[in-house]
Formats: sequence, structure tokens, C-alpha cells
Amino acid sequence: MVAAACYGVERRLYDEIAKPAAERGWRLAITLTPTAERWFRASGEFDRVASLTDLPVRSESRLPGEPRPHPDPSTFLFVPASASSTAKLALGIADNQALTVLCEALGNPGVHVSVCPQLSPEQARHPAWRGHLATLRGAGAVVTTVSPDQPWTGVLDALPVTGTDRP
Repeated sequence: MVAAACYGVERRLYDEIAKPAAERGWRLAITLTPTAERWFRASGEFDRVASLTDLPVRSESRLPGEPRPHPDPSTFLFVPASASSTAKLALGIADNQALTVLCEALGNPGVHVSVCPQLSPEQARHPAWRGHLATLRGAGAVVTTVSPDQPWTGVLDALPVTGTDRP
């Protein structure tokens, strides 16, 4: 699971994504963009989200020679994905740990990638936006927009059933 700093992430990720995913049997490997981690720590929600996994919650890359703290997942859920992070992912810009793992997974036929952008109508009107979404879909990603005024939990239904390759 990967999360960017979007409106409400520090209040909604635990209840609407992380806890329901854990209850469905997913082993969570959580990576946050650096700004999202800052928001989680400032809100006091970081430890609550971290309590749902036996793995460290990441936002920084490891040092050379350090062991990989997360196993290679077969499924990635990027929710919420900011407009900026979505555009960077489509362009292959891996300038933080969250985007690095997603860029490595995108286009790998053995890895399911779901990208769930949350953006304003103004951001969605940008002329490059449709091209970014087309690039992600062309690479095999499932793209589902999430809204600040609707529950995010529904995006879990688009993920493969635990232990299978099917949604």
C-alpha cells in the first residue's frame, strides 16, 4: 500500500483502506510519500496505521547494504495518489521511496498495480492529465479516482482476491 499527501489521508487511510485490507487478509507493507509521513506524524495517526502491519512503515530509501524491509508484493494499491505523484509515476520519475517502488512494479505482468488519484476538478482539466492516465492504463495499471466526499473502501474490491490472480 502506498499513500500520498492528499486531503484527508491522515484521517481516512486507517479506517477506509488499511484496516479493511488487513481484515480481508492482506499483509500490509505501507510506504508513504515524505509529505504524507509528515502529515501522519503531525496528526498522531502514524502509530495507529503502523499497528496494522508487522513491517516497518516506510517513506525513506534504505542505505546501500541494508536489507530490504519489505518483501516484493504481488499487489500495489496507491491510494490516495496526488495529481503530482500520479503524473510522476506516469513519467517514470521516482524521486521518493513511494514512487520508486511503484515505478519498479508498473508494467510488470506479475504485479497488480491500482492507482487511485484524488484531485481537484482544476487539476483534472490540465491538458496532460488524460495522457498520464492513458500511460498508466497502457502499462496495465487499474486507475480508479477517489473522492474526498465518498468512502475509499470500494477500491479494495478491484484488488485481486488474496492468494489468487483475480479481482
